[in-house]
Amino acid sequence: MDGDERIELRVMSKGGPDMRKFKVKIDDEVFEVEVEEIGAQGSSVPAVSAPRKSPAAPVNIPQKKVSQVSPVSAPKPEPKPSAKPGAGSGTVTAPIPGIVTEIKVTPGASVKKGDLLLLLEAMKMQNEILAPYDATVVEVAVSQGSSVQTGDVLVKLDR
Repeated sequence: MDGDERIELRVMSKGGPDMRKFKVKIDDEVFEVEVEEIGAQGSSVPAVSAPRKSPAAPVNIPQKKVSQVSPVSAPKPEPKPSAKPGAGSGTVTAPIPGIVTEIKVTPGASVKKGDLLLLLEAMKMQNEILAPYDATVVEVAVSQGSSVQTGDVLVKLDR
């Protein structure tokens, strides 16, 4: 704002002439504020004018005391592949909600523990869904672009 430009806001309401003027300094800007005590007979809103280039004593605003907060440890990340191993088969489920962006396996494919099965995008990040053990892919239960929720079956495996 230019030094010559002035913006003034006045709100008029019922009330007496008990206005008090204050100069308030916020950062390096000085504001002139008129305040009227609000009582039972009416109310008013303070009138505030734009900063003026005049010397003013700084106003000390009391700081609230903040109680000590103990630090919280970060939650442990969940393992990415989620498998429910059965006697001879199992499933890999979605560890988080997201969108399947790329499928890297097809039914009948042999996979080793740690092989990439598919990519799941969650919160703008690509999450690798890995084979939890050596197996053969029985079924890919999702398609590219599918939206999945936590626990949805992604791939069925047979050991």
